[in-house]
Amino acid sequence: MTTRLIVGLGNKGQEYAKTRHNAGFILIDSFAAAEHISWQEKPKFKAHIAEFTQGDDKIILVKPTTYMNLSGEAVRAIKDFYKIENQDILVIHDELALPFGTIRTRVGGSDAGNNGIKSLIQHIGADFARIRIGILDDEMPIMGATDFVLDRFDPEELKELETGELQRTTRQLIDDFIAGTFEHTTHTLDA
Repeated sequence: MTTRLIVGLGNKGQEYAKTRHNAGFILIDSFAAAEHISWQEKPKFKAHIAEFTQGDDKIILVKPTTYMNLSGEAVRAIKDFYKIENQDILVIHDELALPFGTIRTRVGGSDAGNNGIKSLIQHIGADFARIRIGILDDEMPIMGATDFVLDRFDPEELKELETGELQRTTRQLIDDFIAGTFEHTTHTLDA
């Protein structure tokens, strides 16, 4: 049995709910709901965790409760406890360099200015799989990067993340990762 870790990045707390920086939380919540599994808080891991099995694999969904900038602490604790290799770790996170509606997948790479990814690289190395969710729109140059990522998605964007094509594509990419068919790709929502 292989144990696979699927991590959604974000910030805990109602004040951060539905913000752009919480794209990873929003998408992993949708995935957990579709699998009919519930979250449990695990203080020793500094995370909320949901588990299920698929075929011969144990799947652990994770939402760190450390805030974005310390996400690596939670992932490292879970990785060590379950003895999970980096090749079996997938991280879903917001990507300021990509326009909203764009999804890129890759294994490895830099943090591209994302402090959650920076923390993960510091704690476990860079060779884990990623689903990068584009969040950039016309508001960013007006607001500045920090205010922009901590601002809420507009209603249409949120609908896309929770029930639209973006959510369905992300779910398929998670399924591909679980099945071992995850590849470097770029997806753009149909205009």
